[in-house]
Amino acid sequence: MWFVVLSFAAGAATVTASDVDSNETGQCQEGLIVPLWEPTTNLTTSDRIFRGSVYFFALMYLFLGVSIISDRFMSAIEVITSQEKKVSIKSKGERKTMLVRVWNETVANLTLMALGSSAPEIMLSVIEIWAKNFQAGDLGPGTIVGSAAYNLFVIIAICVSVIPNGESRTIKHLSVFFVTATWSIFAYIWLYVILAVSSKGVVDVWEGLLTFIFFPLTVLTAFIADKKIPIHKIPLKLIRRFKSHSAVGAVESVDMELSKSDYDDFEEMLENARQQSATLLKDLRKEFPDKSMAELKTLAKEKMEQSGPKSRAFYRIQATRSITGGSISQRGVKEPTPVEEKISIAEVKDDNTYVRFEKEEHTVLENIGTFVVKIVLDGPPLTVPLMVDYQSEDGSAQAGSDYMAVSGTLIFKPGQKEQLFKIKIIDDDVFEEDEHFFVRLSNVRVQGAKANGLNTTFKLGEPSVTKINILDDDHSGVFGFPEASVEVSESVGVYEIVVERKTGARGRVKVPYYTEDGTAKAGKDYIDLKGTLLFDNNESRKIIPLRVISENSYERNSTLTVHLSKPVIETSTNPLRSSFRGHQSPNAEKVALEGLPVLGEVSVLHITIKESLEFKDTVDMLVETRASPFIVGTTSWGEQFADAIKVKGGDDDDGEPPSCFDYFLHVLTIFWKILFAFVPPTEMLHGWLCFWVSILWIGVLTATIGDVASAFGCTVGIEDQVTAISLVALGTSLPDTFASKVSAIQDSTADNSIGNVTGSNAVNVFLGIGIAWSIAAIYHSFHGNAFIVPPGNLAFSVTIFCTEALIAITIIVMRRCKFIGGELGGATIPKYLTSLFFFSLWVFYVVMSTLEVYHVIEGF
Repeated sequence: MWFVVLSFAAGAATVTASDVDSNETGQCQEGLIVPLWEPTTNLTTSDRIFRGSVYFFALMYLFLGVSIISDRFMSAIEVITSQEKKVSIKSKGERKTMLVRVWNETVANLTLMALGSSAPEIMLSVIEIWAKNFQAGDLGPGTIVGSAAYNLFVIIAICVSVIPNGESRTIKHLSVFFVTATWSIFAYIWLYVILAVSSKGVVDVWEGLLTFIFFPLTVLTAFIADKKIPIHKIPLKLIRRFKSHSAVGAVESVDMELSKSDYDDFEEMLENARQQSATLLKDLRKEFPDKSMAELKTLAKEKMEQSGPKSRAFYRIQATRSITGGSISQRGVKEPTPVEEKISIAEVKDDNTYVRFEKEEHTVLENIGTFVVKIVLDGPPLTVPLMVDYQSEDGSAQAGSDYMAVSGTLIFKPGQKEQLFKIKIIDDDVFEEDEHFFVRLSNVRVQGAKANGLNTTFKLGEPSVTKINILDDDHSGVFGFPEASVEVSESVGVYEIVVERKTGARGRVKVPYYTEDGTAKAGKDYIDLKGTLLFDNNESRKIIPLRVISENSYERNSTLTVHLSKPVIETSTNPLRSSFRGHQSPNAEKVALEGLPVLGEVSVLHITIKESLEFKDTVDMLVETRASPFIVGTTSWGEQFADAIKVKGGDDDDGEPPSCFDYFLHVLTIFWKILFAFVPPTEMLHGWLCFWVSILWIGVLTATIGDVASAFGCTVGIEDQVTAISLVALGTSLPDTFASKVSAIQDSTADNSIGNVTGSNAVNVFLGIGIAWSIAAIYHSFHGNAFIVPPGNLAFSVTIFCTEALIAITIIVMRRCKFIGGELGGATIPKYLTSLFFFSLWVFYVVMSTLEVYHVIEGF
């Protein structure tokens, strides 16, 4: 399209110029870096075509180079703006830590991101002023206005139409968009005012400086809109913001430093982060029910990296590397390899041998007679005999009346892993409480003379003391729960509720049970239970399985109760009942009644269903590390040179090998890739060293582009103004076109695609023209001269752009109506009509500006 426009411009030039053959080339000026191609006069048509072709392809190659160094520049900006600080606040009584970005997203987009996106245009404007001895040029300002028109009309036209059918994207931060859109239009109105109204044809120092000052004002007002700060609270709020930023340098109790509103902001941010992380884990658990929480955590990290919000820098880098046959290098969390896992296991390996009881507690009936206790070894196999002493100790049970005291020494022979000894329990017919005693291990040693130098490797393990409970078998039992209340994690699945039978275990006994709602509701929080436990003769323990329904909640506190009803004895199986029927004596009846089963003190169990600590800890970990899920950058020169010689990083993102076209682009750009691999890695000085070195390279390349573009236009008879608003503007904006397209498709909102266009357009004027014209105005003022800027071409171009920009922004806002669905995408027919209309606005702008340059129509 731009070639058609240029051809039309050349035709217009032929109509209006009397001699294009020699005069225009005779007016060519020496470049700052690139010398003139001599001779410049009396060129034949074939000379012009040949030289024009050389300049054109050189210009295209330079555009590729500036795109690649801008890629490095944007990587540095991404690293800089991704810097984080840990903030610790009290949330619901608990101190929580999370990572927050040092840079506010809106501020980053309007400062470093906009600078990175528009660095070539801004640098071209500044360098042109210096190259022309502080006289006004046409390429710099023309490129800025031309880029603004291309960005607003062509890029948004593409973004509107590339959204898949049936989908739409809306602007999330609408207040910020209105602020940046207002500034973007005001910026070009202001250009017209200082060129054609306040001091026509002259730019004073105050006008240049004020143009630059509008840049921080743009950032400030956008920040205020983003944070929704009331106008009357702006000064105090900004002071508090400054203090809060100075207070979050490390993990500390910064909540004391924050105002209530700032604290609320962090609390809201923390709560949103928790909900998003918890929802992500829930979805992953449904998708992968068999995976452990550690595996789900790894998957969640990967999901956050893939689906997390991407910055403008990310999309710009992705677009540039797609154009040049490269790919994005990610710095992610390194997962341990199997070898590393084996090494870590080896590091914690314990060579000691431990002697311990198999169980910490044993429970036996009074009528068991003799039972066996097992002692085991943990550690490497024995090579020498090992000895350990054991001895019983009284508790409530007394040696001689309740059990037979034991003591002795066990010998483990080489290769043995366990030893046994027996204990005899004494039975009686007296009703009594359950009792217990202990057995203790001691004096681990190697047998005989082989003990020298080996004792230190043999130790007592845990448990080294075992508790032995003796249950009375003369009573039908006292039934109850071990404790009155328990807390259960929602992730438990099935919680086993223990019902104990104490003070006897004679006969078969039925114990009814049921659940009752508290704040927990049956069917929602747990599965309702109602049934009967059947204890066999001499059985002392039963389980009620309670199924808990997991909500995967970050916080949960639901309650229910489990009740035991009066136990009922099965008369046909009760030995006491049988004895009573046989003897029919009053004493036997009394004994039988005393032995009936009863409920104990704890017959109601209060259960509190809590959040899963594992799930909660995983959410907290994701919250702490979620601020920068995706980092673009490099850590070393070696990595940069390796990336430079790879095609698409070695493989496509889809896992497919690079295509022939990828190889062609790679070969075409290999010179630039290797050259800019010498730029310092982004890891150095947090990206700042790469930032400044990249700016220097961008300055060198844009100066070269300015020389070549001017020489191209001069050779083929095209004015600098036309070259600037078409060829140069398109060449410098091409990566932004691809970046915006990918952003529009992948992002859930339209902020990156539309908001950054309006913000960048304003920043281009305030930085690119503000800095350049301030320097020139100060220079001329110092020398007692005025800085002359003819208003004609630029003022006319600005007027056309402002008029069309108002129409375009109005249409963008109107597209939020329900019929269309959003700024981007939406209903099919309006979507394509909008794109066609926006593109026609750009064509109209270029054609009208070109006609004015060649005096086909009258300008200002």
